[in-house]
Amino acid sequence: MTATRPRVLDLFSCAGGAAMGYHLAGFAVDGCDIADRPRYPFPCHQGDALEYLAHLITTGDIERYTLVHASPPCQAGCALTVGTNQSQGWGGTHTDLVAPTRELLDATGLPYVMEQPNGRAEIRKDLSLCGEMFGLGVLRHRNFELGRWATAQPAHPKHRGYVRGHRHGVHRDGPYVAAYGNGGGKATVPEMQQAMGITWTAVREELTEAIPPAFTTWIGTAFLTARQEVFA
Repeated sequence: MTATRPRVLDLFSCAGGAAMGYHLAGFAVDGCDIADRPRYPFPCHQGDALEYLAHLITTGDIERYTLVHASPPCQAGCALTVGTNQSQGWGGTHTDLVAPTRELLDATGLPYVMEQPNGRAEIRKDLSLCGEMFGLGVLRHRNFELGRWATAQPAHPKHRGYVRGHRHGVHRDGPYVAAYGNGGGKATVPEMQQAMGITWTAVREELTEAIPPAFTTWIGTAFLTARQEVFA
């Protein structure tokens, strides 16, 4: 008899970088995103992620999940907003859904993972992952708050050099590509795909928002290992 895969709910799922990592770690994955994501590689509900999560809690359907992953928007706390944009007086009102997302994640009673980029987003940095940990062609530092479970922080190896491209009027070469924005030596779509291990979408906007699947393959494996240890 084939064992049933544990199921993860992937909220604010975008194109499925996190989802693919959980799949590779051994999970069945269901996504939810407010935008139509035809390239998302797993079943996906289109709608407001927090409304959908509240619905699952109210109906009890949340009980079919073992883990919830959420990557809520927090433009107010991202490094670009609090750095370059703020110094130049750019930008305006920004969305911050971290606190309401956490409130609903707590209400599920389930273990969860909440992901944010480097910046001032108000999450616990229980894990910080970097592409260099997995030999990737991007750095893509990301922080993760873990709810109702824990795992050790892996070692952060020294970076091998610079991110290729222009920054503050200086051009540098290096082993990593800049998988965000346009111009200034930013990566092409094929370069981003190769650097992050994402092959199922060629949409630049989706690639620039994605996290490499290697991150959540590691997290998903760590979660399943911790779960086995608890029930051993």
